[in-house]
Amino acid sequence: MESSSFLPTEHLTLPDHPGVYKYFNVDNELIYVGKAKSLKKRVGSYFNKNTGVNLKTRRMVKEIKRIEITLVDSEFDALLLENNLIKKSHPRYNILLRDDKTYPYLLLTKENFPRIFPTRKMIPKKGTYFGPFASVKAMNTVLDLIRELFTIRTCKLDLSPYKVAEGKYKVCLEYHIGNCQGPCVGLQNEEAYLADLEQAKHILKGNLGVAKSYFRKEMQFHAENLEFEKAHKMKEKLDSLEKYQAKSLVASPSINNIDVCTLVSDDKSAYVNYMRVKNGALMTSKNVELKKKLDESDEQLLLTALIRLQDQFQSDAEEVLLNIELSEPIEGLNVVLPKIGDKKKLIQLSLKNALYYKKEKALLLGLNEDKKDRVIRKLQQDLSLTEIPDHIECFDNSNIQGTNPVASMVCFLNGKPAIKEYRHYHIKTVVGPDDFASMKEVVGRRYKRLLEEGKPMPKLIVIDGGKGQLSSAVEALKELGVYGQMPIIGIAKRLEEIYFPGDSYPIHIDKKSESLRLLQRIRDEAHRFAIKFHRNVRSKNAFGTQLTEIPGIGKNTADTLLTYFKSVKKISEASEEEIAGVIGTSRAKTLVEWKEKNKGA
Repeated sequence: MESSSFLPTEHLTLPDHPGVYKYFNVDNELIYVGKAKSLKKRVGSYFNKNTGVNLKTRRMVKEIKRIEITLVDSEFDALLLENNLIKKSHPRYNILLRDDKTYPYLLLTKENFPRIFPTRKMIPKKGTYFGPFASVKAMNTVLDLIRELFTIRTCKLDLSPYKVAEGKYKVCLEYHIGNCQGPCVGLQNEEAYLADLEQAKHILKGNLGVAKSYFRKEMQFHAENLEFEKAHKMKEKLDSLEKYQAKSLVASPSINNIDVCTLVSDDKSAYVNYMRVKNGALMTSKNVELKKKLDESDEQLLLTALIRLQDQFQSDAEEVLLNIELSEPIEGLNVVLPKIGDKKKLIQLSLKNALYYKKEKALLLGLNEDKKDRVIRKLQQDLSLTEIPDHIECFDNSNIQGTNPVASMVCFLNGKPAIKEYRHYHIKTVVGPDDFASMKEVVGRRYKRLLEEGKPMPKLIVIDGGKGQLSSAVEALKELGVYGQMPIIGIAKRLEEIYFPGDSYPIHIDKKSESLRLLQRIRDEAHRFAIKFHRNVRSKNAFGTQLTEIPGIGKNTADTLLTYFKSVKKISEASEEEIAGVIGTSRAKTLVEWKEKNKGA
């Protein structure tokens, strides 16, 4: 690697060789760093008057007073060096990743009986760092798995041999509950401890296959030696590892070690999603925004983001999947643009995240809108809807052990409840507690009625429930011939997962997002309305059954009372004269006598 310095007028002496160039202004301030396959052609293009460079580039060129170059062996090396220089100096005209977060790592300490714990500070002398992780949740998931599989100590004791030999320590609660094997009192030797730690390191690196093979061999060994209890423990650990992999699986396990990077852009910015995948499992997913400085091409922006993100997340990927074709292959960078199969699905998944991030950023620009419009516009962005959901209808079922099944529909206009538009339904065609069939019935009845009356359809239908309830609602819309005319989603209660018809994987909206809070409010309102109606129906039915058991009070008389007084409570509070005005003196007297007799019962 060689470095040289030139004045701008001397650029024709530059070599036709890969390298990095640095531009300095009159104050000797570094204002731009670039990389090139041919320094002579690339740097020369800035000063060629026949080249139609844009205004921002011309402004930068006017500031250049000195150029430094560094020769490297390949264009890929130039990419890496450019990244390091930009990260160190943040030149004014270079593309910057708009991301000032510090990310969590897991540190494997350098000490006797090493520990594993989370940190956001990297001090290399303390041990080996794994990560960074795109979120604390992702990091904790891996850490919890490791602590489930291995007995790694969590205490901060100095477990050097002479300290342990002094016998100053006592086992703690972690030992008694089985999370530690007591190395502090010599109950576990360091060799066995490090053997477990070696398998934990494979998991931290994403090499789950190595750890699975280890547990499988241990299980077979103990079984052959008739140590069935130990063999069973190894099987449980293997099952835990396989469940973890199954949860994070996004592609075929045959996809070993790849990075995925996709980009979408507009006039001012580019939006990039970067994913690391090992053994078909998603290890990292990160979105970043790049502000354009000199009208850079999408190819240049994507390469810049890829190299910086690979450096940030310490990638050792053997292959990179992109959604943009490079004008020329780059030696040292194995790039693939998949057309079919699991790798193509990964590109589509990454691109979906990049588009979502772009829409999310675009929404933030509309902060001058009032809150009402902002929330429903945010919901539009989060759900990728073609229209603003200013008319939302949500359905919920209610029954207890199959009795008195009812359903509700609540309506929100411009993000606010439209109580006059609320509807409740008695389930008519379903016998027993069948939530799916009940949902199909009420959705069909609602939109059949709207079609017959020529009233506008909602801009979004929300189903309180998961895939089953959503599929039932979709069937009703298909039978009416209106499926596809308005979007429909299901919202599952437990994890607040959003399902679209036909999608295998749910969407997770940020828990702090205003749009998710709006969906939760609508869902909760539908649930409240359904429960209230169900209680009324159940109470009426129970009281109506009691009424019909009174001599002289039949079903028609009970229905007449409930219709007039509207509620059971009002009937119980009514005087004999009021009741007589509805069902006559004789029946009223009979009813009042029965009420007095059963008061407090």
